[in-house]
Amino acid sequence: MRRRKRFFATRYTVVILNIVLIGTYELGRQPFGLASPAAWLRGQGHTVRCFDLSRQALEESALREARLIVFYVPMHTATRLALQWVPAICAMNSTAHLCACGLYAPLNESHLRAAGFSSVFGPEFEAGLVQLADELSHRKTSPHSASRETKIPRLAFQIPDRSGLPALRKYAHVVLPSGEHRTAGYTEASRGCKHLCRHCPIVPVYNGQFRVVPQEIVLADIRQQVEAGAQHITFGDPDFFNGITHATRVVEALHLQHPHLTYDVTIKVEHLLRHSKALATLARTGCLFITSAVESLDDQVLLKLEKGHTRVDFFRALSLCAEAALTLQPTFVPFTPWTTRSSYFNLLENIAEYNLVSAVPTIQLAIRLLIPSRSRLLELPEIAASVDDFDSQKLVYPWRHSDLALDELAENISGIVATAETNKESRSETFECIWDAAAALQEKVPAPFRQSSPRPAPYLSEPWYC
Repeated sequence: MRRRKRFFATRYTVVILNIVLIGTYELGRQPFGLASPAAWLRGQGHTVRCFDLSRQALEESALREARLIVFYVPMHTATRLALQWVPAICAMNSTAHLCACGLYAPLNESHLRAAGFSSVFGPEFEAGLVQLADELSHRKTSPHSASRETKIPRLAFQIPDRSGLPALRKYAHVVLPSGEHRTAGYTEASRGCKHLCRHCPIVPVYNGQFRVVPQEIVLADIRQQVEAGAQHITFGDPDFFNGITHATRVVEALHLQHPHLTYDVTIKVEHLLRHSKALATLARTGCLFITSAVESLDDQVLLKLEKGHTRVDFFRALSLCAEAALTLQPTFVPFTPWTTRSSYFNLLENIAEYNLVSAVPTIQLAIRLLIPSRSRLLELPEIAASVDDFDSQKLVYPWRHSDLALDELAENISGIVATAETNKESRSETFECIWDAAAALQEKVPAPFRQSSPRPAPYLSEPWYC
């Protein structure tokens, strides 16, 4: 008689990992990109420490004990800073598994791996990070370091865990025209974007996809921030009106639960026109201002960038927002290969004419077009033929303007803005210096800038840059 073989299930001892999550820069906000994965990992029983290096020092003892160290890299500046930190991190803990997560991780995967990162996740990375931690907890050696990014997953979102992060009062706050300061929180009602703007770093990764965060998750995250002192919420969606029905339901419920809470959102010019009837809903439910990536007032440049709007569309959106008693805060990329001396000064003239000086952070007048890895800008023959080799330190394809004076002007204005920030000059004072610098390049010297009746606008104390 053949003896039956007995099979026993393999038993694994679950090892609770010490995990360190690190953020280097997230626009002056309490990092959603640390709070969200912290919730997922702590839910599995792991010990998680979060460090926002823009607001706190990294504790060496926590780092030395970590088995998994994760850098969140949602944007260009954050990625460059993460790469600068790697040598020091490896010197303190050479055996931990190093992982990079976020939008800019897949865009710079080869450079991150060369620097020492073993795993690389794109956005919507939380479930993958949990899987990585699970693999590490079952193995004595690190799991295989192949790329984890194949397609944008659909997640069962969890309420972010903000415990252990610096207090909200240490982050950017809203300044009202009255001079009142309001503590600001941050959340996301959707991620990704439906649109394919040529210069946007979201596009090569999401490729027109976007993900809706369930309303109950969004409201629960806001509720915990209100309990922590938030008086205002920034919605960080790339475009709040990508899902217009979802967006309006969220703010209606938000206003019902927190009638005194204010908020701000980011919306494309194209959507401001298409969904103009919804602007009244935003105003009624507490929206203080709308940020819109206008980028340029030159129709040729807008066409190159495939922004989906024109110069006239922007002025129409500006009017619609004013009618709804909403402040529109445009952002720009004023220095591109197609910028001319006159088009740059025309931008300044329009900002002055439409009384937008207080609504435009002066850093927005110094931004130079970034061409990161996998950018759709490289599809343009004139760009592909003119850029230099990829710069692995700056993580961009360098370019030079055909008019050297414009590159010098961009550098000059960056210096003006930096000096103004140090000296705490007003936006109006800084704008006047920028006006004078640009005026010096015009064929006919314009009249000096004079702002007779400034229109104060609410703003975040730490302005956006990439």
